[in-house]
Amino acid sequence: MSAATASPVPQFTGPLNLCTYFLDHNLDAGRGGKVAVRCEGNAWTYAQIASDVGRLTAWMRAAGLRAEERVLIVLPDGIEFVVTWFATLRAGGVFAMVNPLLKAKDYVGYLEYTKARIVVTHASVLPEIQAAAEASRFCESLVVVGDAPQGATSFVDALAAHTPDGPGSHVEPTDADDLAGWLFTSGSTGTPKACVHAQRDFAYSTETYALQVAGYREDDVCLSVPKLFFGYATGTNLMFPFRVGATVLLFPGRSTADALFDQIEAHRPTFLTSVPTLINNMLHSPRAEGADLSSLRVCLSAGEALPRSVYEAWMARTGVEILDGIGSAEMFHIYISNALGDVTLGSLGRIVPGYEAQIVDPDGNPVPEGDPGRLRIRGGSTALCYWAHKDTSIATFQGDWCTTSDIFRRDAEGRYYYEGRDDDLLKVSGIWVSPLEIEEALRQHEAVEEVCVVGREDADGLVKPAAFVVVATGFAGGEDLASDLKAHVKDRLAPYKYPRWFEWRDELPKNDRGKVARKLIRADATA
Repeated sequence: MSAATASPVPQFTGPLNLCTYFLDHNLDAGRGGKVAVRCEGNAWTYAQIASDVGRLTAWMRAAGLRAEERVLIVLPDGIEFVVTWFATLRAGGVFAMVNPLLKAKDYVGYLEYTKARIVVTHASVLPEIQAAAEASRFCESLVVVGDAPQGATSFVDALAAHTPDGPGSHVEPTDADDLAGWLFTSGSTGTPKACVHAQRDFAYSTETYALQVAGYREDDVCLSVPKLFFGYATGTNLMFPFRVGATVLLFPGRSTADALFDQIEAHRPTFLTSVPTLINNMLHSPRAEGADLSSLRVCLSAGEALPRSVYEAWMARTGVEILDGIGSAEMFHIYISNALGDVTLGSLGRIVPGYEAQIVDPDGNPVPEGDPGRLRIRGGSTALCYWAHKDTSIATFQGDWCTTSDIFRRDAEGRYYYEGRDDDLLKVSGIWVSPLEIEEALRQHEAVEEVCVVGREDADGLVKPAAFVVVATGFAGGEDLASDLKAHVKDRLAPYKYPRWFEWRDELPKNDRGKVARKLIRADATA
């Protein structure tokens, strides 16, 4: 995965439309009859998807969509999401994808922020989004999958109104630098912001991470824990498989251990996109022992730190390496990752070919090797800006560099180690402490199933670690376990790092990306 052995990275210039790059090229390659998507017992070929994309493209243009205008996609995973996403790009529009499980107040904000004239959603979302869409100053067309209310357009009717290759179905002649999509940040530090990306950003990450590191193949069958509205999954379970002509598995419900075992049993996926929490849940499921996981050849993990104990248990159960990595909405996808045959536990791996990284101090100066600092990253997928957030854009984007809030250190072999976000670090006894280090130590105790460590002030106003723990089956939280866990941490880490407080939880709160919502736990710790 070194720069010396990496394949050349294409320099995307001139004409480029992502609908052609990801979808249409499969027809030219003779894959029109191949199954591209399976969902809930149904299957669609590449040719069938291309036909529906042409129909919806024509409808969008007839509804008034103009080049570089946003289309707000609020859909569960399913074929309608795939068709809408590609049709938006084919028409020259800009996709903006949000969680279909949000509340009305959230959709009011997204409608105002995106100023989308077309909103495509599902009947199940109408109780939360319909009133907001009808009251929006900008929304002119509400397209609904399922029963459409008066004044809205049925998704089926939109497709039926046009032919696949009729007027308005053509590919917009976009350029590599034309706008293509908005990716929303997780909102871990406030309201989600839209990272504005050009056409070439998505193609660049595909040619680097997807092909040179993850190693997608035409014979892959791909399954994802995160849902398609999340850029991590839009890449790994839509863009990347379509780039190589693979098959995608979709299901609209919650990603639970049972749901994943059902999908694996029914469809035998080779490629699993996951997050540490769900990997851990699968390992602790009663179905784990008897499940046949032999079809898997690659497992990806991102979004939160992958505990050593979870990796080791997964390897012991499956023999399949987990490629842990880190990416961001600002860079579209993963830019540091472990690779097949080159996994280092505790590390996020090496820089993805085509990218460059620096670790810097608060003044922007590179730190000595091995010292922690903020990560700066650059490559061909850097976002243009945060939409309507000029000051934050200036602080984050400097040309093709993106200065993150992530704290990393790098070893002499070029491997990167994540220490947490700059606002997650705790200053204990005058020394900076990473909560991830304490969490990893606690997970090595058999009584700990999940844990999150945050800072809490003691009676003297000094910050000390506090641990929120989900106790494993067969154990009970209480003073005896707290004492045992304190001693456990002291045996493994410097004494000042042990948690002073323990709180027991049935589960830890998660955000819509499946990550532990550390912000909510911090609020609990200070309440």
